[in-house]
Amino acid sequence: MSAKSDSIWTPANVVTLVRIVLMPVWLLIAEAARIDEALMQGSAVAWASFLLFAAIALTDKLDGYLARSRGQVTNFGKFLDPIADKLCVTCAMLYLLELELVPSWAVLIILAREFIVSGLRMVVAAEGTVIAASNLGKWKTAVTMLGIGGYLLYITIPGAWTLADPIRILSHILMVAAVVLTGWSGIDYLVKCWPAISKSH
Repeated sequence: MSAKSDSIWTPANVVTLVRIVLMPVWLLIAEAARIDEALMQGSAVAWASFLLFAAIALTDKLDGYLARSRGQVTNFGKFLDPIADKLCVTCAMLYLLELELVPSWAVLIILAREFIVSGLRMVVAAEGTVIAASNLGKWKTAVTMLGIGGYLLYITIPGAWTLADPIRILSHILMVAAVVLTGWSGIDYLVKCWPAISKSH
C-alpha cells in the first residue's frame, strides 16, 4: 500500500524532474543534428539524440515504479509526472513534424487529447472526483513513445542500412496505432468524467 511522503524530494520526483530538465537538452542535440545534415545519419550527435530520448522515455516507468514500491506518493509527483509526459511527447512530435515525418493532423489529435484531458482533470478534481489512469492511457503512451523512438532511429541510422525502410514503415504503423489509441483513450476519459462535468449547480 502506498502512502504520502513527508518530502516532495523523493527519488521518484527527482527522476521526473530530471526528465523535464533533459528534454530541452535533447531538443538542442536533435536540432543540432537536423541543422547540419552531415550529423543526421550515423554520427555521434545523431546517436546521442536517439539514445537520450530513449533514456527519457524509459524513465517514465521508473518514477512510477519508485513511487509505488517505496510508498512515496506525493501531490507534487502527481502534478509533475503528467507535465513531464506531455513535454516529452509535445517536443518530439513537433520535432518530427518539422522533419515532415509525421502529418500535422496526427500531431493535432495527439496534442489536442492532452489539452482536453488536462482540462477534464482540473474540472473533476474541483468536484472531488479522482479518475485513475487506465491501461488504455498507458498503452497509448507506450505506443506513442515507441513510434517516436522508431522515427528517431530511422533518421539516425545510415540510409544504406537494410533496416532503414522496415524501421520507417514500422514507425508509421506505430504512429497510426498511437493516434487511434489517443482518440480512444480520450473518449474513454471523457465518458468517465461526464458525470462530474455534467453536474449543474
